[in-house]
Amino acid sequence: MMKYKQNLKTIINIQQRSIQQLRLNSSTAATASTPEWQEARPFEEIPSMNSFSMARNLLPGGKYYKFDLTKLLLAIRNDLGPIVRSKAFMGRPPQVITHNPQDFETVFRNEGIWPIRPGGLASEYHRNTHRADFFQGVEGLVSVHGEKWGTFRTAVNPVLMQPKNVRVYVRKMAQVNNEFLQRIREIRDPKTFEVPASFQEEMNRWTLESVSVVALDKQLGLITTNRENPDIKELFQLINDFFTLGLDIEIKPAFWKYYKTPTFKKFMKTLDGLLNFGIKYVGEAIQRLEDERKRGVPEKPDNEKSVLEKLIKIDKKIATVMAIDMLLAGVDTTSSTLTGLLLCLAKNPEKQAKLRQEIMQILPEKHSEFTESSLNQQPYLRACIKEALRVYPITLGNTRVLANDVVLSGYRVPKGTQVSMVTTHIQQDDSHFPKAKEYLPERWLRSAKAEEETSNEAACPHALKASSPFVYLPFGFGPRSCVGRRIVEMELELGVARLVRNFHIEFNYPTENAFKFQLIFAPNIPLKFKFTDVEK
Repeated sequence: MMKYKQNLKTIINIQQRSIQQLRLNSSTAATASTPEWQEARPFEEIPSMNSFSMARNLLPGGKYYKFDLTKLLLAIRNDLGPIVRSKAFMGRPPQVITHNPQDFETVFRNEGIWPIRPGGLASEYHRNTHRADFFQGVEGLVSVHGEKWGTFRTAVNPVLMQPKNVRVYVRKMAQVNNEFLQRIREIRDPKTFEVPASFQEEMNRWTLESVSVVALDKQLGLITTNRENPDIKELFQLINDFFTLGLDIEIKPAFWKYYKTPTFKKFMKTLDGLLNFGIKYVGEAIQRLEDERKRGVPEKPDNEKSVLEKLIKIDKKIATVMAIDMLLAGVDTTSSTLTGLLLCLAKNPEKQAKLRQEIMQILPEKHSEFTESSLNQQPYLRACIKEALRVYPITLGNTRVLANDVVLSGYRVPKGTQVSMVTTHIQQDDSHFPKAKEYLPERWLRSAKAEEETSNEAACPHALKASSPFVYLPFGFGPRSCVGRRIVEMELELGVARLVRNFHIEFNYPTENAFKFQLIFAPNIPLKFKFTDVEK
């Protein structure tokens, strides 16, 4: 462990110098000597609502009563404007909330070497206080900052961010997808071909099984053979509790800082359960590798080793913590993304048909196997996924703490200020995305061929692009972008391609309020999709 940390610090020092030079070359920081700062209005003049008024509006009879966080942010923007300043309130720090993409770029260009992404205070407490006996400073990526975050990220980046490492799982994920298809055929109504209203549970099982193949190097049998396993049922409940309890603990006023509420205690118990699950399954993987070594099984070459094997070789604790984080970050988020994509394809059958034509070029038969090269031949599939994440985003946006003084929307904002960048509403705004209410995967295609293919659209793809690249960042930006992006993208590409190749997908119900917010956007309606077999 000591040698590992020394090697990482050497790498980090080199990275720091490179990143610092990049920041200096492209910095948009404002200082007292720059005209932009001198001409900007004072921080105190940013529109704000005092704590008393906010509390009154949130209480019964108030204009924001029973608003979820999405509606609340939109209402405040409509009342006060695109940039708002909030004061410290019940354990939450003061912050600036902006809906301006120009501000987003400024913030990201001034996030520092080790970007601070606020949030997850209770999760941080669990790892550095409640269960410090286990974590001992190795606390993962989600709620950690500074050098601890940099050290951990530097360790896992080469393993998780390299496409060649993730593609080891193509065959294993194909098996998971085949089981999912069989399950759909088993549970759909033989006359209507609709799946039950509880189909979200099946989607969650598919997602967790796919993530487990990477995080735990093991198929858990969630879809078929091991459905009633009590450990698996407990894991589902723990992940569900993490998101439902997290909405109260991580988003609402932090009363737990002053008094350990019953909800907070249950949240700690939930995180304890997830930790125990990670320790158990990573321990089994370690034991399996040790048994193979004792039996004289030759060590696999690096290009055949799993992500978990590579992480274990770095450090067993890092492997355990990363496995837990992948389960927490990769199940509900991917399930929600799949839901949004299936809804978009079901409501836009012409796009679904176009996608099927592309997929049939690389999967001529329903049971044809993917190859590594075929994964790079799906531009329209990737465009469909991107567009679904625009129509049905997973998060409200991004948050950072400023490393420099900057000017946002004409106001001076000092370093150290927490800035929340809300993208949800502007992704649905025609001024930022032409034809924003339409599902148009073509907007993400490139090259002359793309323009040719969209000649029947009212505008070419380049005319459908976002007003700024910072409007749409579903996987974040910069050093703190999603470390599991490669895994999620492959999981979705393989799974959706297999579904569309085998089924015509319909959804014959309204999609208003299809999602609700609980740390992320989660399905809020019965998912009674209709799956009709493709003839050939």
